[in-house]
Amino acid sequence: MRLPLLDVEARVAAALRAAGASGAMAEATAAALVLAEGQGLGSHGLSRVGQYATHLRNGRVNGAAVPRVLRRKGGALVVDAEEGLAFPACALAVQEAVAGAREHGIAVAGVVRSHHCGVVVDHLRAAAAAGFVGLGFANSPAAMPAAGGRHPVFGTNPVAAIFPRGAAEPLMIDLSLSEVARGKVMVAAKAGKPIPEGWALDAAGNPTTDAQAALAGSMLAIGAATSSKGAMLALVVELLVTALIGAHFGFEASSFFVDEGNRPGIGQAFIVIDPGALAGAAHYVERVDVLVAEMLQDNGVRLPGARRAALLRQAQADGLDVPDALLQAWPAA
Repeated sequence: MRLPLLDVEARVAAALRAAGASGAMAEATAAALVLAEGQGLGSHGLSRVGQYATHLRNGRVNGAAVPRVLRRKGGALVVDAEEGLAFPACALAVQEAVAGAREHGIAVAGVVRSHHCGVVVDHLRAAAAAGFVGLGFANSPAAMPAAGGRHPVFGTNPVAAIFPRGAAEPLMIDLSLSEVARGKVMVAAKAGKPIPEGWALDAAGNPTTDAQAALAGSMLAIGAATSSKGAMLALVVELLVTALIGAHFGFEASSFFVDEGNRPGIGQAFIVIDPGALAGAAHYVERVDVLVAEMLQDNGVRLPGARRAALLRQAQADGLDVPDALLQAWPAA
């Protein structure tokens, strides 16, 4: 069934409310999931509705949570997500970080007692809209071993950045530190399809192409076949959002891909920087444009975020194809 984006948002929000989310939590989450789906990121889009609804119903998420600023010092602050879905808390954190960057030139906002936060770079859109550079980090339930290890210690721990470009669309960079996002394995498992070799290990630490075995095992870090660089980057993110910000380690959180388990209590961190406090806003925009022009001298270069933006424009114009079976699986009001 092809539906306009606003219609899909309304249906997702209704399903989450029926599962126990507050109106504000349901609406913020629905907007984020539809935005992801519209950008072609199905692993972080509508496929998550059933997962979130189940976690709400099973008590893994506090549907009545209202995020609040827990503490603040200068340009640094921590937001307590109160064990709810992550999207309202991340929105508050970035909003406060933008305000902090206006005052101090730079601000960092952490989110604790949180849940899966979707597409990290999408949270930074508000920073780019203000003309600011944004960086984002998140940890997640353990899915990758440490360098040389066999059991999961780190999450796939995404890293994101957004660089505004004046009148042009911002550069948007978002990558998981596993060879692929774990959500892609989830989608393959639901479809009963295999995954490519080199994505994951089974529970015994052996390479696997079985998506179900991969979900029970661990993901491979970027470049794991030749180096430990991906695992080292995952360690950096893990420490940023846990030891520094105050969230749980990934190995302390139950997997998102099981119905029962604890409230994960993981975290996110956002850094917002005002270019005007450094090189100057005009100089920043000019230099970014020079770099982009140099990149585009080669045929085939695609600016990060350009494909997502094109798909989103198409979805805004044409709507989304939502399978009837998916709609029927969502909780009814």
